[in-house]
Amino acid sequence: MDEGKRRAIEALSARAAAGRPLRLWWRDDDAVAPSAPLDRLLDLVAGHGLPLTLAVIPAPEGAAPSGPALAERLAGEAGVRVAPHGYSHANHAGPQEKKCELGPARPAESVLEELARGHAQLRALHPERCLALLVPPWNRIAPAVRAGLGAAGFKALSTFGVPKGQGPVAQINTHLDIMDWHGTRSLRAPDTLWRDLAALAQTDLPYAGLLTHHLVHDAACWAFLEEFAALTTQAGAQWVGAERLLAELEG
Repeated sequence: MDEGKRRAIEALSARAAAGRPLRLWWRDDDAVAPSAPLDRLLDLVAGHGLPLTLAVIPAPEGAAPSGPALAERLAGEAGVRVAPHGYSHANHAGPQEKKCELGPARPAESVLEELARGHAQLRALHPERCLALLVPPWNRIAPAVRAGLGAAGFKALSTFGVPKGQGPVAQINTHLDIMDWHGTRSLRAPDTLWRDLAALAQTDLPYAGLLTHHLVHDAACWAFLEEFAALTTQAGAQWVGAERLLAELEG
């Protein structure tokens, strides 16, 4: 067994034995419509009995809005929830800036109006599944936009990494991104991913979030996720849905 995997299993097992299992939640970004990769993702989570939050783009730039076809595909998928992934996933940043839809390039009021409209669209399509959880494209959001999320109807924000301090709305973040975005654009080195999980399990974090992007997964990504789902469960991790984490934040 690889060293990273061994460390992860030991760390997860130790937490479980101490009566405080690491809680894991799964966020998958960029859903819009049914597809073969989405089918594969849904089959994977259903096969392991895991909850999943799909970050759905309400009105993707240059494409048809997310519509009834996705709602129909998700019918019967009891553990799947939907969260707004920005509004159009359009980049409004300057040429020398990091990509960002919800940044300071536009008035915060305009951005928030779009977000509220997209959220309403998804609530109408997925009334029992849609969460008041905003997932910013590229995990970036301007402070002024973030400050207005509560008034726009959002209860929490989901980006990446450990939150730094308290913000105007609660955060339910992801911490483990499987993709090597700046290199191979395939799976990051599995041993590194397992070591990262071990490190997360050794912190006092109340939960850790897995981040995936089903539309760009290759065979290596799918194989890793199958193993990840199986081994984390066997090692005593507790998989939870984002709706449960939201409910806890609300008290």
